[in-house]
Amino acid sequence: MNAPRTRVQRRPVHGVLLLDKPLGFSSNDALQKAKWLLRAEKAGHTGTLDPLATGVLPLCFGAATKFSQLQLDAPKTYEAIARLGVTTTTGDAEGEVLRECAVDAAMLAPERLAQVQRQFTGPIRQVPPMYSALKKDGKALYEYARAGVEVERAARDVEIHALNVALALDGQAQPAIKIIVTCSKGTYIRTLGEDIGAALGCGAHLTFLRRIDTGGLGIERCVKLADFEAMDEAERLACLLPPEALLAGHRHVTLGGEDAGRFLSGLRRRGSWPDAPAVAVFGDAPRALLGVAHTAAGELIPDRLLSPIEIQQILESTPATVAAGILETP
Repeated sequence: MNAPRTRVQRRPVHGVLLLDKPLGFSSNDALQKAKWLLRAEKAGHTGTLDPLATGVLPLCFGAATKFSQLQLDAPKTYEAIARLGVTTTTGDAEGEVLRECAVDAAMLAPERLAQVQRQFTGPIRQVPPMYSALKKDGKALYEYARAGVEVERAARDVEIHALNVALALDGQAQPAIKIIVTCSKGTYIRTLGEDIGAALGCGAHLTFLRRIDTGGLGIERCVKLADFEAMDEAERLACLLPPEALLAGHRHVTLGGEDAGRFLSGLRRRGSWPDAPAVAVFGDAPRALLGVAHTAAGELIPDRLLSPIEIQQILESTPATVAAGILETP
């Protein structure tokens, strides 16, 4: 007989894990693994990263899940290698070859690369790939693609904030370009590689893709999943950033005891604050994140709030407050 499975005792965990997602894992695979290792009750990620891509994947736990949408909307930076002269059904190395084309030196002249770089910088339009999770009539496009059905897709507006295109070689020493791009939400890097290849006149497909930054959270701060798995429980918890790590672009407002309590009840507060669309609100005794808000006409207007029990659990899990034996800001 098989031994009974050990039931994991879940617990409240609050914070952000910056994971360097490994190759071959879906974003949800990585999330579920980290959630199991932390024994966390509630978790979510901040937008999917293809199984064939690696790199920055912020995972949110507990109260931090309330702010995950901010990272979904944040600009992202990628490094990619696109092999030239070969197009595939999927736009990457997993697909079947559609067309092969000779690559000559004129296509790769410095002035030609510079021209293409300018062409794809700024606002551009992309037709989403068939091998994507976008839905048509309740069904993902990749499901149609696997069935051999081509679905008409409307072009979408995206923004390329910064782009660098340079000559490189892929893993098989074939002609390739290295692409470093910072882009808006909704940009498909596979499509960008294909479109740049088409503009060069030889076609291309991605052979490598790595996300190196999302919303100011860089790859240098990330932990690898294998390293995270090898840690003990205390070390894993120490890897978590506080929920406010997702609020780097927010103006900070600190409220005193009575105002903090009323704000947590969902009430607006009046003050001399300038208008601001994104505000992180803290209590001062002890210092603790209360939620996010916006200010308009001298009013602080709540948007997303932590619950009192979430705030208490975060304070109780902060090493400095536990070591002091009291819930005070050190």
